[in-house]
Amino acid sequence: MMYRLPIPLMVLLLWLGGCSDEPDLAEVPLPVLANEPSAHDGSRVATQGVVRHFEEPLHYWIEDEDLHRVEIFPHDTIASHLGERVRVVGHFAFSPEEGRSLTIDSVEALDD
Repeated sequence: MMYRLPIPLMVLLLWLGGCSDEPDLAEVPLPVLANEPSAHDGSRVATQGVVRHFEEPLHYWIEDEDLHRVEIFPHDTIASHLGERVRVVGHFAFSPEEGRSLTIDSVEALDD
């Protein structure tokens, strides 16, 4: 006998399976990275936010409307996107001393 899953359950299972073609990539919203950074330390993640910066000392980060932030490296890759809403993919790191950072593999400007 063949068992059929209800459509909403099938959709949920597909969504939980990930939205990426890359098996080691996790889509993680900024609030999750900000509130549960240890859970994602060392992971390859994709997230999105608006690029901001500060001059002294020079650093760049992305943030959401609730000011959840992650610092972005390398600076020269993200600098041209200052003020833009972007999706970034890269290696996430967290330490209590250094905070949250993402070394990006790719950055994509998003339409608002």
